[in-house]
Amino acid sequence: MAILDFFQKHQKLGGHSHVRGTQKGDLVDRYNGLYQETYFCEMLSLERKRSERSRKPFLMMFADLQNFEEGFERHVIAKKLGDALSLVTRDTDIKGWYKYGNMVAVIFNEITIHEKNLRFAQKHITDKCHSALRIGLDVGEFERVILTWHIFPGRFDKVFNEDLTHTKVYPDILARIARKRSALFAKHIIDFFGSFLALAFFSPLFLIIAALIKFTSKGPVFFKQERVGLFGKKFVFLKFRSMYMDNDSTIHKEFVKNLIRGEQNQAKCKESANPEGTYKITWDPRVTQVGRFIRKTSLDELPQFLNVLIGDMSLVGPRPPIPYECAEYDIWHRGRVLEMKPGITGLWQVKGRSATTFDEMVRMDIKYVQEWSLWLDNKILLQTQWVVFTGKGAY
Repeated sequence: MAILDFFQKHQKLGGHSHVRGTQKGDLVDRYNGLYQETYFCEMLSLERKRSERSRKPFLMMFADLQNFEEGFERHVIAKKLGDALSLVTRDTDIKGWYKYGNMVAVIFNEITIHEKNLRFAQKHITDKCHSALRIGLDVGEFERVILTWHIFPGRFDKVFNEDLTHTKVYPDILARIARKRSALFAKHIIDFFGSFLALAFFSPLFLIIAALIKFTSKGPVFFKQERVGLFGKKFVFLKFRSMYMDNDSTIHKEFVKNLIRGEQNQAKCKESANPEGTYKITWDPRVTQVGRFIRKTSLDELPQFLNVLIGDMSLVGPRPPIPYECAEYDIWHRGRVLEMKPGITGLWQVKGRSATTFDEMVRMDIKYVQEWSLWLDNKILLQTQWVVFTGKGAY
């Protein structure tokens, strides 16, 4: 009865506590030794930011309790998890409620700074935890706990995958998105109707440009390319084809690699190739005559209204990167694909556009994400019209 009384009292408190202005003991669930959800998620956010700066990775274990009856049974399992994990975790490791009453998590921080030892360290920790949990839980209970493991920061293509489970490492960003839900819904409505009206208005131009491309060079009218969207979700990006066919993308990959590493400024590069990538060169002989015109006038971007209409992109947002570009990202660069959908236009397109370093472009994208509002979107859309009209930074 004592356990049940404690659980009922704890449930009335909602399993949460305010982080600031409380003693450490108030942040811990005394029933199972786990940090409260609010505090644990704040610690996770700080640990992620620390890892971004120090480049020391951490390992996370998530224990999903969805297969247990909601309420008392889940808390009993959580106590067993807490007791078992206390035997194999260090004082610096952090264990707590990721989602109160639903999911327990553990942060194993600074597991190694050497990439070659990362796999060994991960296996060592996972083996220890599995052994402890098999002892602390009944066989049936252990099999019903859904365990998942995540390394942060990890390789971009490994962390950002189709199932989007990596988003768990960003509770602060997920919370900000939740707080802006109404405004983001309004942004989605504006995107839908804005792209629909744009497609209707520019439909005659679509036909003219398509005919010009088809009659002046061999190949399809549209250029299709895989791009990375919100939280790493990939989609098919559309543009009017502005280059001759059969271009070698390896040259552009090298160009992008050098650009990200700061070894060249895209405005100064004269000879690097660009098969319709995010970053263009000042002069490329493989661009067709029609392609040069539609690039200069930004008419090659018109098909992206289709991407906006189906929900892969927004009218305003960071530019969608190419997967091989993301593979070269520093950890902090990833901030440009978090929180906001990629857009047709954005802050760096109207401020820097083709004449700035990669790091400066990323900072502009992150600045946009952090300061986003519907008013900022309207301001950027108005500025974009001027940039397109004057041809500033285009080629």
